[in-house]
Amino acid sequence: MEDARKEGWALVILDLGVDTTTPSGEMIANVMATFAQFERRLIGQRTKDALAVKKSEGVKLGRPVSVDEAVAKRIARERRRGRSLREIADGLNEEGVNTAHGGDRWHASTVRGVLERVG
Repeated sequence: MEDARKEGWALVILDLGVDTTTPSGEMIANVMATFAQFERRLIGQRTKDALAVKKSEGVKLGRPVSVDEAVAKRIARERRRGRSLREIADGLNEEGVNTAHGGDRWHASTVRGVLERVG
């Protein structure tokens, strides 16, 4: 709305009867924007609180990881041999090994995640 005002064009929301070229239309649009932001923040807070409760209950959050067991063993073996996370990722990428969720690009952080799960 600020861009519209600065650049000299107006927002007209036909289905709500709001025209930002009038003082009352500008006020209504601002009130609507304020409530929309308020609702977004409420949703975010409720989600954060619900996830904290689930986590405290021991529920595993996020997508389940389904790295092929042979790939996980390979990663652990290469790490024990002193290869860096980046080197391991590069090797998997060069060979076209898919990630846990079917992706085709390994990163050092992905390799670290596999190592943390395998122990």
